[in-house]
Amino acid sequence: MTNWPEIYQYAQQAIKEAGQRVRNALNNELKIETKSNPNDLVTNIDKETELFFIEKIRKDFSTHSILGEEGQGDELQSLEGIVWIIDPIDGTVNFVHQNRNFAISIGILENGKGKIGLVYDVISDELYHAASGQGAYMNDTPLDPLKPVSVEETILGINATWITENRRIDPEVLAPLVKRVRGTRSYGSAALELAYVAAGRMDAYVTMRLSPWDFAGGCILLDEVGGIYTTVDGEALNFLSTNSVLAGNPAVHRTILEEYLAEKK
Repeated sequence: MTNWPEIYQYAQQAIKEAGQRVRNALNNELKIETKSNPNDLVTNIDKETELFFIEKIRKDFSTHSILGEEGQGDELQSLEGIVWIIDPIDGTVNFVHQNRNFAISIGILENGKGKIGLVYDVISDELYHAASGQGAYMNDTPLDPLKPVSVEETILGINATWITENRRIDPEVLAPLVKRVRGTRSYGSAALELAYVAAGRMDAYVTMRLSPWDFAGGCILLDEVGGIYTTVDGEALNFLSTNSVLAGNPAVHRTILEEYLAEKK
């Protein structure tokens, strides 16, 4: 029988240890490479942090699978069994340019169901964490259930890319929403932005393209505070492929989804 409290404690200790390693590395010169485009960066620290988790997990939980952003884990065709979905540094551009507003994100699933979620803001030393059925926390502080707010009161997480000319969506679809909400924010780290929604610092988050390692940890946090997450078309997220993501408290999620679908027609 799986000892989930042990895995939960283990994951918290591992992510804090990884965070300390990243903080130490900030004093050293980074080796920076580009991936799909000049804005898609990877550093030696991304790769080393992912490898740190992989070596630990394979040593201590040899039957678990690992899906990591930098491709050093397993090639998975399904979410059968226990799967760790890891983003060693979410917000690499921020990491390179600002030395802040980046996070380590881990989602642990069992047969496709979220069991443990962690998002660690390394510089602020804020660990957002949750285990299924046990609530969500920021460090030792419990996160309250999300409260409904109107669109006009909403602080919305959105990247300006989606309301300017781009390859994925007509910018006019989301422009009316941006005009209606109280304010918008973009932190450059999807994991942090989802954690902020779970913590009530923002009310909703929308983006047209995220990978599983970007959203897995944050979605499990949202499960524990009554948050809702789907694609922007209202479909369930696929934790093995890229998705659009709409997340928020249930009232705002429903309103944004309805208005998005109406604008899209």
